[in-house]
Amino acid sequence: MVRQSPRPAPRTTGDLPLTVGAELGVPTIHRTVVDFGNLDHAATTPALVAVTDAVEAVQRRYGSVHRGAGYTSRLTTDWFEQARGEVGQFVGARADDEVVFTRNTTDALRLLAHTLPPRTNVLVFESAHHAALLPWTVARTTRIPVPTSAEESVTLLDDALAALDPAEPALVVITGACNVTGDIWPVADLAAVARRYGARTVLDAAQLAPHRRVDISELDVDWVAFSGHKTYAPYGAGALVGRTDWLDASEPYLPAGGATHTVSHQHTRWQEGPARHEGGTPNAVGAIALASACATISAHRDAIEAHEAELLDALRAGLTEIPGVTLHHVLGPAADGVGVATFTVDGYAPSLVSQVLADEYGLAVRDGRFCAHLLCETLFDGDGTAVRASVGLATTREHIERLVHGVRRLVENGPTSTYEHTDTGWVAQDDPRDLSEPRPW
Repeated sequence: MVRQSPRPAPRTTGDLPLTVGAELGVPTIHRTVVDFGNLDHAATTPALVAVTDAVEAVQRRYGSVHRGAGYTSRLTTDWFEQARGEVGQFVGARADDEVVFTRNTTDALRLLAHTLPPRTNVLVFESAHHAALLPWTVARTTRIPVPTSAEESVTLLDDALAALDPAEPALVVITGACNVTGDIWPVADLAAVARRYGARTVLDAAQLAPHRRVDISELDVDWVAFSGHKTYAPYGAGALVGRTDWLDASEPYLPAGGATHTVSHQHTRWQEGPARHEGGTPNAVGAIALASACATISAHRDAIEAHEAELLDALRAGLTEIPGVTLHHVLGPAADGVGVATFTVDGYAPSLVSQVLADEYGLAVRDGRFCAHLLCETLFDGDGTAVRASVGLATTREHIERLVHGVRRLVENGPTSTYEHTDTGWVAQDDPRDLSEPRPW
C-alpha cells in the first residue's frame, strides 16, 4: 500500500496569510464556547502558518551555527545568513547596513545604547514605550514632552536639538507607531530635523513594521529595531538593522564565543559586523522564523493593510456610537494609525471592562498603562489606564461586532455577573469554567 503524505495546511485564505490557532474556541461564563476573538495583536501576534512550517523544516535539519563541517550545520548556517538578508530587505536596508539578530525590540535598543560613542546626547519623546525610553544614560538623555499633533512633535524636536552642544554626538529615538493608541508618527519629518543638526536616528518599528511598509532609505533613519513576536513569528527573535560604524567601534554586547576573532594570553581581537554583537550560539530557529514572517508579510502587504484598515474603521465607528465611551489619541483623531483603538468607559475601571469582554464574550483585549506610563498619565484620567483593542490577521469582522456589542451591553446593562476585585484581578462570582489545561510537555 502506498502511504500518502498528509496535505499541508493551507497558508492563505483569499489574499491573506493564515495564523496558527484560528480554530480555537474558548469557554465563557455563560457555559458557551465561542470563537476566540483576538484583539490583542499590539502585544503579541500569533505565528503565521507559513512560519510554523518553516520552523518545523529547520528543526528537522537542525545543526550548530557557524564553523560546523557537518551537513546540518552547514545547512542551518546557510539558512541563518539568508535570514539576515531577508530581514534586512523587509525594512529596506541599504547595501552597507548590517542586521544584528537580538531577542526583541527591547534587546535591540539596549544593544544600540551599549554602542553609543562617549558623550552622546539622546533625545526621546515621553510618549515612547519603555523599551525606547529607558535604555539610555539618564544624565545624557533629554525627554521631550508629549506632543498633541504631528506638527508639534517636529517643533518640539527642533527646539530640543537646538539646545544641545553641536560638538557632541546625538541620537534621536523615533517611535514608528504608538503602542498605546496606534498613531503613526511623522518619521521622515523627524529624521529630517535630526539630520539638520547632525544627529542620528533610530526607529522603534515594533508596532509599525508588521502593519505598514518600513524603508530605511526612504525614511532616512540610521537604525531600525523591531520584534518577531509582533510580526507573526514566535517569541525570542528581533533585529537591529542599520549603520555599522558605531557598532563596530564598541565593545561586544555579549563578549563570548562567536564574537571573538582571535584570543591570546595578551590580547583579544573581536569580530566586525553582526557577529561582534551576537556572542554565544545564536537563535537560528528564531531568526529563520522571523525571516519567514517578513517574507510572508511582504508578499501580502497590500491585502494585510486593506484588511486591517477595514476592521479598524468598523471598530472605531462602532465604539464612537456608544454613549460614555471615549476614544483616545496622541496626535489627534485625524492622525493616520495602525489597527489600534484605545478607549475608556465612563463608570468602569478599564481592567473590569477587559475582564468582562474576556469572560462573557471570549474576546482578548489589553488594559493598563501599556509600558508607556508617562504617556498614559498624560492621556487618561483616574489611574492612568485604558482598554486597548488591536486588530490583525487573526481578527475577523465578527470579532469587531462582538466587541462593540459587548461594550454597548456593558454600558446599558452592566456586567452579567458579579465581579470581585482580588489580588490577581477581577473574578466573576460563580464562574462555572475550569480554565486549566494539561501541560504541553
